[in-house]
Amino acid sequence: MAGQHTRLPPLNALRAFWAVMRQGTFRSAADELLVTPQAISQQIKLLEDTLHVPLFERKARVIEPTEHAIILSHFIQAGFDEFTEGIRRVTNSTYRNRININVSPYFATRYLMERLERFRQLMPGADIRLTTMVNVRDFAADEVDVSIQWGFGNWKEYDVRLLMHDPKIICCSPELARQISSPADLGRMTLLHPVMARDLWRKVLAHLGLPSMEMAGEIEFQDAATMRRGSISGIGVGLVSKLDALADIEAGTLVAPLGIDILETMDKKDVPGFYLVVPKAHKRVKIISVFCEWISAEQW
Repeated sequence: MAGQHTRLPPLNALRAFWAVMRQGTFRSAADELLVTPQAISQQIKLLEDTLHVPLFERKARVIEPTEHAIILSHFIQAGFDEFTEGIRRVTNSTYRNRININVSPYFATRYLMERLERFRQLMPGADIRLTTMVNVRDFAADEVDVSIQWGFGNWKEYDVRLLMHDPKIICCSPELARQISSPADLGRMTLLHPVMARDLWRKVLAHLGLPSMEMAGEIEFQDAATMRRGSISGIGVGLVSKLDALADIEAGTLVAPLGIDILETMDKKDVPGFYLVVPKAHKRVKIISVFCEWISAEQW
């Protein structure tokens, strides 16, 4: 509760502080803000008096930020970034019906594209900008409004909601399958896994009762489609998404040597999924809020 009554310093003092932190000297900060070095010095003194902590050590003509200043600078940067983003959105009329969505490539091609028209019906005239990247983007720097990411929901600084789990089936080529009759045989195989979840095989092996088994070799893949092709080609044993695995098993290009249901009882926290990830403040914008409500209500 005490934090709710913290007195904020004057904005001009914060601007001067942030300019000094970026420019390195009072004079350069003054040139940036079109004021005198004395004015910058006064604003820094005001800020130090308000916070009751020293922010710079003055050594002849050189200033060095204190530990307090370094900590504060990270929050000031985030604050000014938020100010800039908010002002841009309010003043840029072309942005009001625009939504920038970053989506996991697999989710985009397998699930989202065929349903995106439903959202357009809710928001006629919506300007939808879609990018497909496996990593969570920098929402401010990359101008991303909302993201749909594959993983385990570990994005604590954002509002995160599970859309669907992505259960896996242990798959390999028919040739490799002839060498696998029990989970222990996986220790002799090259195991294929996504770079975004390097410990996924460890979780699988623990589920199979082999938590400390040594792996003969591993190959990481940036995306699910490439890992699936690697499994089909016979270079190793992959963890293939159930939807794809069942289709490939039916086609005869992949085999589930330990059965398609062996991972069905894995602890849900160890099963990856696709998550809606969005900064809480972004949901105040109508088109983003509508998108979040729509995609959360869809039966994926």
